Amino acid sequence: MKVWWLLIVVFICSWGMTFLLRRYALAANLMDVPNERSSHSIPTPRGGGVAIVASFLLILPVAASLGLLSSALLYSFLGAGLLIAIIGFADDHGHIAARWRLFGHFIAAGWALYWLNGFPPIDMFGVILNMGWTGDILALVYLVWMLNLYNFMDGIDGLASAEAISVCLGMCLIYWLCGVVDMIWPPLILAAAVAGFLWWNVPPARIFMGDAGSGFLGVVLGVIVLHATYSNPRFFWSWLLLLGVFVVDATWTLVRRLLAGEKVFQAHRSHGYQKAAARWGHLKVTCAVVILNIAVLLPISISVAMGKLDGLVSVVMTYLLLACLACWTRAGVK
Repeated sequence: MKVWWLLIVVFICSWGMTFLLRRYALAANLMDVPNERSSHSIPTPRGGGVAIVASFLLILPVAASLGLLSSALLYSFLGAGLLIAIIGFADDHGHIAARWRLFGHFIAAGWALYWLNGFPPIDMFGVILNMGWTGDILALVYLVWMLNLYNFMDGIDGLASAEAISVCLGMCLIYWLCGVVDMIWPPLILAAAVAGFLWWNVPPARIFMGDAGSGFLGVVLGVIVLHATYSNPRFFWSWLLLLGVFVVDATWTLVRRLLAGEKVFQAHRSHGYQKAAARWGHLKVTCAVVILNIAVLLPISISVAMGKLDGLVSVVMTYLLLACLACWTRAGVK
């Protein structure tokens, strides 16, 4: 129990660094100026997600020395997370061509998979399936999509932060119920780091996360999912269920825009959550997503982790319902 102080340290570091980053952004005029694709109406400092990156990565060696995470997970986080954060930070302060960003994303994903020993076996209809090289390729694409979809979903105040915290805490509960309490530390530390930033990002946001923070959250969550699956193949489906709102909204919107012949890497505000925020406001939409995660997705995730529901079937059925929600909000439609 003596290691719980780590969470307080992470929160305070994240809170303090966000405060300093906000002052720096204001002084250096690093502002996100509203345009026709924005979901906000006033210029707001950006780049606060660097506080999440720094507070999380700096505490990892301490956590590893205390036996709270393996060296493989430590190196995976440090290499992949830092590279994605650097790419995002550079893009926040200038512009990197989409093809070079994507190249860097695949390098980071490859680094993470190297330390994780590739794609873990998963549970499909009660059978443990090892997909070999096919699984490794799918895992590479999965990690790249995770970090990009998290970037896409960071478009209104508090949403990306609240999603990360609610999903991580939900999985910590699942780990506890399944008797693997030692696995709670990576998601718990990440939740503490995000919570320090969220203090400044609740609607109306006083600072935005930026690509450095959102891409970092996406790849770190993706790595945690794969690592957890090695412990219990059913955890893969539980994580995907809890991340369902982000996965479905981002994927549905991307597919709709591709079919419409739009430039998918061009900024826009046609995601379902952006359409909902324009109608009901940022705070209500962010709270609604958290409530959906806790009241609907978490109970299903628990049932899957405990072996009471089939993981693949549950994900397919849940994603279909979330796709109906995306369709109702007219996600992907100009």
